[in-house]
Amino acid sequence: MRKAPGLTAELPDHPIWSALSRYTIGPDDAALPFAERLARENGWSRAEAERVIGEYKRFCFLAATVDHSVTPSDQVDQAWHLHLTYSRDYWERFCPDVLGRPLHHGPTAGGSDEQRRYFTQYAETLRSYERVFGTPPADLWPDAARRLNEDHKARRVHPRDAIIVPRKLVPIVLLLAVLSALALGVLLLRS
Repeated sequence: MRKAPGLTAELPDHPIWSALSRYTIGPDDAALPFAERLARENGWSRAEAERVIGEYKRFCFLAATVDHSVTPSDQVDQAWHLHLTYSRDYWERFCPDVLGRPLHHGPTAGGSDEQRRYFTQYAETLRSYERVFGTPPADLWPDAARRLNEDHKARRVHPRDAIIVPRKLVPIVLLLAVLSALALGVLLLRS
């Protein structure tokens, strides 16, 4: 097996990593494969979803092999949530045959103690990731402060329910709105 960038020398031969490398989530004959569903549900490209799935597999490897609890990044958590909905695949194939153990998802119960616990767990997850895989991609694994102090404020918005304007385009959109209002005002005055 070829060594992936950043992987420790022994990782490609690790039985769990070997199983994860061969594993595909969901049925092979699905009209909507897991990666496409993940992309659709999160507004990602198929390539981005595939990157996230790769990071999800790395997270699962850490969860199965390190000696501490691990916490995923937001994108990895989205892959994990979706994988859990494939319950037969997750519980009857993935956990026993790939990881060799159950991997339960334990969301926070809230409060400052939980915030500190998850902050510490996530920071330790990043340290373990770096030891095993090398530097994590910052766009998928932000630092602990961003992940747990900023990213949790994000909201998922369905495009059918809102108009989403990237922050950098707000000045242009506002200018167009003002110009449109002025043009409408001029037309109304002339009539």
